[in-house]
Amino acid sequence: MTIPDPPGPPTDPSPPLRAVHSRGFPDLLRRLGASLLVTTYQAGKIVLVRDEGDRLNTHFRSMQAPMGMAVSGNRLAVGTSIQVWEFVDVPAVAARLEPAGRHDACFLPRSSHVTGNIQVHELAWSRGDELWVVNTRFSCLCTIDPSASFTPRWRPPFVSQLEPTDRCHLNGLGMVDGLPRYVTALGETDTRGGWRERKATGGVLWDIQSGEAITRGLSMPHSPRWHGGRLWVCESGAGTLGTVDLGTGRYAAIAELPGFTRGLDFAGDIAFVGLSQVRESAVFSGIPITERLKPEERSCGVCAIETSTGRVVGLLRFESGVQEVFAVTVLPGRRFPDLINDDQELLSNSFTVPDSALADVPASLRHRPAPEPPVRV
Repeated sequence: MTIPDPPGPPTDPSPPLRAVHSRGFPDLLRRLGASLLVTTYQAGKIVLVRDEGDRLNTHFRSMQAPMGMAVSGNRLAVGTSIQVWEFVDVPAVAARLEPAGRHDACFLPRSSHVTGNIQVHELAWSRGDELWVVNTRFSCLCTIDPSASFTPRWRPPFVSQLEPTDRCHLNGLGMVDGLPRYVTALGETDTRGGWRERKATGGVLWDIQSGEAITRGLSMPHSPRWHGGRLWVCESGAGTLGTVDLGTGRYAAIAELPGFTRGLDFAGDIAFVGLSQVRESAVFSGIPITERLKPEERSCGVCAIETSTGRVVGLLRFESGVQEVFAVTVLPGRRFPDLINDDQELLSNSFTVPDSALADVPASLRHRPAPEPPVRV
């Protein structure tokens, strides 16, 4: 792969989390009027990637093994080790953050649903703002039920039972017209961890609507997406991004990248793809990328790819502290957002009420900090 221009200055000078980027990346985000969210369960961080003039600002927030993300309007869902969190963008709080006038969005936590360790992978909002979850441990798609851990909604026809043994490593979910349509799994297997035997070539892309496989023989596929009239998918084990011909099922790579490709989102004609270095472990041994690239040649970060040509137009690379990326999500229309999940003072004194209640709120308090909290005795 050819990086479009030399790495720019470090985007986070504080070890151990350090990143560098190609010089064109900030301008690309500025042109798109967007920012990125990146999750790394390995490092326990969600990363906000924002343009700041001639450099990228990579802002890290700690979470417990964050995985999939989904954005719908002003709502953001994040799956973690045993919970699914929901955040809401509160612009009035963004206006209070330092430096003054810089932030154009601020996501605050609104709810947390405890699912237990279902190995949450990808998330997606459907019509009616229902949140769908890839429940990898139970080999199914599920939705959130306030009275239960989860509600099973669909599972592959080759999986015979609902139980927590990760039978096929269901991992990716693609939506079409607001409905779940495509999924990826690492194997068509129905035994405990059965996918591990043929992980290098056993991956499958499945059509939920037809109930049939579209493509077989993939190496650890992830992140199916419908965009621009084409079905995209990461063949992660080969380190590629490509499209699938719905008529023939043929996968055609458009870009070969220097990492395990996982996590995919689009903004216009640009695809943002997550890269992971790949651990030297039994799970990742024997896959094509480990034979194509030496450990020191594999990168962790985010690649920006021109969808019409497969040309790399931007690269963010984590140099330390982060070795694996799971999800990459574009935040359109938000150039410098923040996410607050551990500032107790700000969370204690930031309130939102329905529009119907605003008439009862004094004008002096609207969009302003609340008064000092009462003294506890």
